[in-house]
Amino acid sequence: MAKRAAPEVNAGSMADIAFLLLIFFLVTTTIETDSGLNRKLPPMEESEDDVIIKEKNIFQLEVNRSNQLFLKTGGEEKIIEIKDLRKAAVSFLDNGGGAGDNACQYCQGEKNPRSSDNFQKAIISLQNDRATHYDTYIAVQNEIIAAYNELRDREFKKANPSLDLSFVEASNAYSDARTAPATKAKLKVKLQEIKDRVPQIFSEAEPKKSN
Repeated sequence: MAKRAAPEVNAGSMADIAFLLLIFFLVTTTIETDSGLNRKLPPMEESEDDVIIKEKNIFQLEVNRSNQLFLKTGGEEKIIEIKDLRKAAVSFLDNGGGAGDNACQYCQGEKNPRSSDNFQKAIISLQNDRATHYDTYIAVQNEIIAAYNELRDREFKKANPSLDLSFVEASNAYSDARTAPATKAKLKVKLQEIKDRVPQIFSEAEPKKSN
């Protein structure tokens, strides 16, 4: 009786199948990435004289290891919720308590003499504990930047009513590659004017070590 030949497996297309599977997993797989903060550091300025900063011009924030947020400003210290941080920061920055040469031309706040003089002198300072949760750190940062953007939006609309844009929208348009070069050049000047009017003076201290 003749022996039957064992059927052969056609492996000629296996490489193609493997390649297709590889492409499928590359297209469908989601790679987790850490979110970060888009921050441009100010240029280092060399100064031989020590800068004297009045305590009333500092909005001092501290986040402890339990993710509690402490605010010290105007000689007072209290615990503040993150949801209330933006409003408190705007109130501090926009206070306009200065007089004479320190008077604020654009501020619309309470003009409390015990709070910040003007936009140029108001400083927001933040210090975290090394055990502070990353989510809390990001949330605090976002609220601070949002406070600056709120004031810059107001001033941009006031200075450029015909554009019908906020500062943030104008910044996005300036960064958009589709925006015409001539439009970008005009936006650059207008954006810089508002940045000079409401400078973002935000200081971060070295994190504290947990006990």
